[in-house]
Amino acid sequence: MTGLELAKAYYETYGKRMLSEEFPRYADRIAVGLAGEGSECFGFDDAISRDHDFGPSFCMWLTKEDYQVIAPELRRAYQALPKDFYGYPPRKEEPFGGERVGVLCIDDFYRRQIGRADAEFSMTGWVYVPESRLATVTNGEVFVDKLGQFSAIREKLLAFYPNDVRLKKMAARAAVMGQAGQYNYARCMRRGETVAAQHALSEFILNTISMVFLLNKRYKPYYKWMHRAMLTLPVLGEEVGSLIKELAENGVNLDAWDCEIIPNAPQALNSADRNVLLIEQICRLVADELRREGLSSETNSFITHHGISIMSRIRDPQIRAMHLMEG
Repeated sequence: MTGLELAKAYYETYGKRMLSEEFPRYADRIAVGLAGEGSECFGFDDAISRDHDFGPSFCMWLTKEDYQVIAPELRRAYQALPKDFYGYPPRKEEPFGGERVGVLCIDDFYRRQIGRADAEFSMTGWVYVPESRLATVTNGEVFVDKLGQFSAIREKLLAFYPNDVRLKKMAARAAVMGQAGQYNYARCMRRGETVAAQHALSEFILNTISMVFLLNKRYKPYYKWMHRAMLTLPVLGEEVGSLIKELAENGVNLDAWDCEIIPNAPQALNSADRNVLLIEQICRLVADELRREGLSSETNSFITHHGISIMSRIRDPQIRAMHLMEG
């Protein structure tokens, strides 16, 4: 049973009756589900992740007004529910994990993650909200929300970025992919700067994964789950994801950098050569998709140029005036 399945069964078995019998005036005003921080909220929980912050539990999101009235009493009732359920032991919570389940205020839940309780961002405000935080507040599942206040904010966020913000982020990702992957990785390796080269490779991977999420109009989770989640995306997810996995698993061979590397050369490839070719292959796939969707008209193989082409499609003057790599 996954964490989401466990949470839903626990609510259906104990939570629903507790709310209807002990809080009849408020039962239809409380949103219930499981969302937020934790691998189980993304559906990625496994035997390794279940050593902390896992067990029979669910979230109850209350309006600010209701929270001020019934939060202490509701919290006591929730904590009095059976701790063992379906053979699973009580939830073991880490002291630094914060309040991830139980009685939560809607305003506090959203404000803590994205900085606002209402998700009413300005255009530039949208640019600076971390992608992983947006993924965190829109993951999981809402089991019931008759009042609709919690879900209204969630649906607003699930509608994704305003188009100009999406374009700005895609332009920035293309710029960093080109700078870190196509340009700096090889230069660092030729100098024997392996630490800088690995950092460039990491930046390339991070920005490529973010680009694929943006192409799919989905928010990228934080780094631990971003590649796994990427593999489920319909647009380039599995194709680019498999190449990134190979890129990450290649070792470092400085001997390969005694001579100039020629992309697409037919000679046998060692790991360092292969990384250059993988980077070029990934950039070509992304560039082809950008052109296919009409987001870039650039034909240059250097993907940073595609970022410039994307920027030209932005209409909002403030967003368009930002630095290419900002966002």
